[in-house]
Amino acid sequence: MLAKIMERGHMDRKIISVSQKRQITIPLKFFKQLGLETEVECFVKDNTIVIRPFHNTYDDFSVEILKDLVAKGVSGDELVRQFEAETKNIRTAIGNMTAEAERIAAGESPAATFDDVFGEDQ
Repeated sequence: MLAKIMERGHMDRKIISVSQKRQITIPLKFFKQLGLETEVECFVKDNTIVIRPFHNTYDDFSVEILKDLVAKGVSGDELVRQFEAETKNIRTAIGNMTAEAERIAAGESPAATFDDVFGEDQ
């Protein structure tokens, strides 16, 4: 137990206030150290709130989305509108898959079997 207390003493930490709207301000030193931009990922693990940099996993699909839209003959302002819509759909789908994976990992939901996905009965 003493070792854990000593570890905490060496940890770079800062006490910050929580506003009435449940908002916090990330200290500039931490913000820069982590290379934060406009979004962070937030979750609870072992009774601790974890805030870490969020990396857009759907960016990898941008080129494919654009190629598909251009192949369909979409251009100009319509290309921008459809690209925004498709990007939002990808973001939503990834969020849903991540939430499902977390429920499966927590034992709250059963995982699909190979036969569920590729079975002949479908």
